[in-house]
Parts: sequence; C-alpha cells; structure tokens
Amino acid sequence: MTCPICSKDPHKSYRPFCSRRCADVDLGRWLTGGYAVPSDDPDDAEEAQQLTAETRPQTH
Repeated sequence: MTCPICSKDPHKSYRPFCSRRCADVDLGRWLTGGYAVPSDDPDDAEEAQQLTAETRPQTH
C-alpha cells in the first residue's frame, strides 16, 4: 500500500499516509467536497442547493 496522496511508502504514525502533510491534504479534500460522489438525480441537486442556502452565512 502506498500513500493515496503522493504514492510514497506510508509512515506508521500517519498510516495510510506518508506524512502529516498528506493526511492534512486528504482532510482538506473531504472538508471542501473534493471527494463528493456525483449524482444525476435531480432531487439530489435540489436538496444540496437547499442545504447550501440554509447553512451559508448571510452577508449584508
């Protein structure tokens, strides 16, 4: 098994990653939706838009 971010050998402290940096890159991808699964279902798109509108901070 190699690091899923950079393909180096994993380090036991950060397994399956090779370093803290690669672990943080992976976390960032999860938090920003980089690993989102695409859907062709129109109901999914509408639900996602509603959730985004409800959680987005209001700016004035």
